[in-house]
Amino acid sequence: MPTATRLTIEGLVLDVVYTPGHTDDSYSFVLPDRVFTGDTLLIRGTGRTDFPNGDARHQYESIFSRLLKLPDPTLVYPAHDYKGDTVSTIGEEKAFNPRLQVKSVDEYVEIMNSLKLANPKMMDVAVAANMKVGLHQDEIARRGWATNANEALLLAGKPDVALIDLRERCERERQGIIPGSLHVPYPRLQENIAPGGVLHELVRSTGKRLVLYCAFGERSAMAVQAAQDQGLTSACHIEGGIDAWKRANGPLVR
Repeated sequence: MPTATRLTIEGLVLDVVYTPGHTDDSYSFVLPDRVFTGDTLLIRGTGRTDFPNGDARHQYESIFSRLLKLPDPTLVYPAHDYKGDTVSTIGEEKAFNPRLQVKSVDEYVEIMNSLKLANPKMMDVAVAANMKVGLHQDEIARRGWATNANEALLLAGKPDVALIDLRERCERERQGIIPGSLHVPYPRLQENIAPGGVLHELVRSTGKRLVLYCAFGERSAMAVQAAQDQGLTSACHIEGGIDAWKRANGPLVR
């Protein structure tokens, strides 16, 4: 396959294919019977190309000259599932994906440029973190915005502390909840920490310290950066998230 190299992980060999377009660092990973297409080729769609370093022409080339050259029965596993569909095939996408029913690169570019999609929530934080290969938790710790699970155990229940759970409802049901936590799902964080938002007003009116947590600490690391940017300077997060809390024998409710 063109523009491919190989990656071996514990005996599993994947072809690594450079598929820019959604961003300039987008890759797909190919096994003999399937391909993991990331945000390049979706089920009945394609990844948006209006992000920093995105390019619709590059994406057209990635899809039509690389991914669609795979055999039709190849299973397609994208990074996102918007409508309950988790897998397709190259043949199905050739036949039924509306964005692939074009006759030229110019027609494809016109479709992508006319989408006019709203920016995702937390985009400013997430894109910057992604471009640095993640906002590492040790970097957040160096800034003094982190607490480990044992320290968090001492903070939990204090009247001047508000524990904020950033996970989705299904995660909370599956993994358990730190007692007394307020639930603010990560996608809704920005509106809640902005002036006038619930968390911003909670801190302003009570002086409480926000202690943010998620499953493993990645979302909460980005969230605490966003909170600091909004002037919530006492905010911190639990390094390692609920996983670290469990290993420290922290109490959970369901």
